[in-house]
Amino acid sequence: MLDRLSLRIRVFLFFAALGLGVVVAISMGFGLGYRRLAAPEALSGFVQAWVVAGFVALLLVAWVWFLFDANVAKPIDILSGALRARAHSDVTSDMDVAIARYLGDLAPAATAAARRLTETRSALAESVMRETQRLSQEKARLETLLSDVPVGVLLVSGDHTLAFYNTQAVDLMAGGVAPGLDRRLFDYLRDGPVRHAHDRLIATGDPDAATDLLCTTTTGARVLAARMRLTPGGQGAAPGYVLTLRDVTADLSAHARREALLTEVFDRMRRPAANLSTLMAVVPPGEALPEAMERALRQELGALSQAVTELAGRHDEGRIEGGGLTQTRALDLADGLKARLEAEGVALQSTAAEVLLRANGFEIISLLDGLALHLRREIGAEDLSLRIDEEDSSAMIRLCWAGAPLGIGALERWLEEPLDRLVPEVSCRSVLASHATEIWPEPVAGGRQSLCLPIRQARRATARPKPVIRSVVYDFDLLSRARTDKVAETPLEALTYVVFDTETTGLLPQQGDEIVQIAAVRIVNGRRVDGEVFDTQVNPRRSIPLSSTEVHGITEAMVADAPEVDEVLRRFHKFAEGAVLIAHNAPFDMQFLRRREAELGLAFDHPVLDTVLLSAVIYGQHETHSLDALTHRLGITIPEADRHTAIGDTVATADAFLKLMPMLKGRELTTFGAVLTEVRKHGRLLKDLN
Repeated sequence: MLDRLSLRIRVFLFFAALGLGVVVAISMGFGLGYRRLAAPEALSGFVQAWVVAGFVALLLVAWVWFLFDANVAKPIDILSGALRARAHSDVTSDMDVAIARYLGDLAPAATAAARRLTETRSALAESVMRETQRLSQEKARLETLLSDVPVGVLLVSGDHTLAFYNTQAVDLMAGGVAPGLDRRLFDYLRDGPVRHAHDRLIATGDPDAATDLLCTTTTGARVLAARMRLTPGGQGAAPGYVLTLRDVTADLSAHARREALLTEVFDRMRRPAANLSTLMAVVPPGEALPEAMERALRQELGALSQAVTELAGRHDEGRIEGGGLTQTRALDLADGLKARLEAEGVALQSTAAEVLLRANGFEIISLLDGLALHLRREIGAEDLSLRIDEEDSSAMIRLCWAGAPLGIGALERWLEEPLDRLVPEVSCRSVLASHATEIWPEPVAGGRQSLCLPIRQARRATARPKPVIRSVVYDFDLLSRARTDKVAETPLEALTYVVFDTETTGLLPQQGDEIVQIAAVRIVNGRRVDGEVFDTQVNPRRSIPLSSTEVHGITEAMVADAPEVDEVLRRFHKFAEGAVLIAHNAPFDMQFLRRREAELGLAFDHPVLDTVLLSAVIYGQHETHSLDALTHRLGITIPEADRHTAIGDTVATADAFLKLMPMLKGRELTTFGAVLTEVRKHGRLLKDLN
């Protein structure tokens, strides 16, 4: 039982027993002397002497205990904590040997051992780094490849939890919010089609089999086309699977619009056609039409012509939207045509507006290149120039020249020729058709001639948006990790954690103080997942005192447009679902969450760990356990700009916990229940919230 007590408590008990033994020895000595003297009148003197001797003896023992505790037991405790930090958490800073100056060679020996351990670890790390550099490069290439594939890719365990996802999958399933490793797939996709496909593949018994399915997201009802293939392994459990996703909602919508357009075409043309047939049936051949009938006939012909024109325009717009045309910069198109013509010995002057054209740049350049060469050869065009002008939501391309005008017949003949000799089946006219446009000659100012080619869709080029960060998030160990419903029996590294921190208007939630910022990160399988972050400011619906702003830097203007606390806490509850919550001084942060449980209809009943108490387990209660002190001991640097911000303190707390975890395991505290038992011994520091 004594081995469960800390060193300092055991030393205290030793000296307490020593003091008790001294008092008992003095009592026996005085009792024996009194009996041999056999003088009752001397009893009071013996009692007084016993009291003085006992008090002095106890005082002497207490003084020696205090010196021993301050100069031996406490330094040993601090030294052991420092050694564990260097043994388990890669802390490389020098130890403070002055605290153990009365321990002889112990502190220098411990320092030498720690330094040697650091040197050995560095040499080993360098060797491993050299051996694994090639694998790291291949891994980086694979991540880049998978992050940029045009479909969403998921790797899911046999119990339908996520072990891998790329950015495209995030956009498809969760609307840009990272879904999270070790989270249930069915939080984002409806489970029926996925479960049925999984069961089908298992039933086939063919490891190479694949199946297609159609599934929908749980929010937004986005329709996704998916393909599932089982992954090898499983060790008796249900096998995991790879799921590739493609959004077909837009395809289905475009198809529905085309079908609706065809239906409208038939409906709008059927009535005028029927009326015209009736009119023509009642008119005898060779006779002039009555005036009323002629008027009706003209009216029906006008309606039919208008319907055909309108429906043709809508059809052209649909072809542009669904034809795979991309955004092409007008300047790039002009430069490409200039380069093509200069390679053939033809000079070209060009000016282009800052617009983006919805067009196939290769086809347009090839078309204009062929027309320019025809103009040079057949009508002797000189002084060629190109202008691309913005016209509302469209653009006009003008190929101009000095010389004779171009006839329509010649232009029609040129348009029938192949666009490129390498692809003879594609004609110049097909380029106009694919862009739903036309081309015609017309004169321009200064006696020059031009060919006009309108591009129906164009927009002004703006500043380039920030690049979309493509990434993949994965942990393949999740595919084979054993799971248990009993949190107390779960190993520390097998739990999922959400480390969080809040900034508030003050320290008294009972008197109306509210959250102004909350941030959190997820730790899965013993590592912090960079892509899974919760960070938002909160509108507290009350004023923020200047004294609080001086601490965290958040003003009322900064949170005026931020979401309110009810919405933020619902989102945070979803983010932390199924995880152990970790905070530094957790009772303070948790009271801001739990006071809202009744009105939100939610319960923040997660298991909770507090890094203050974990620090006390490792370093003892005599140390300072502020976040600054803890991170300093663990060699973690908090940038000054991030201190007292929710996300900065959250990341620091998460990194501190990751360094404390192997130190806890080094003390054989390997499960959540074992850590909780040890934490509760330090209840005088903070209340355990579990």
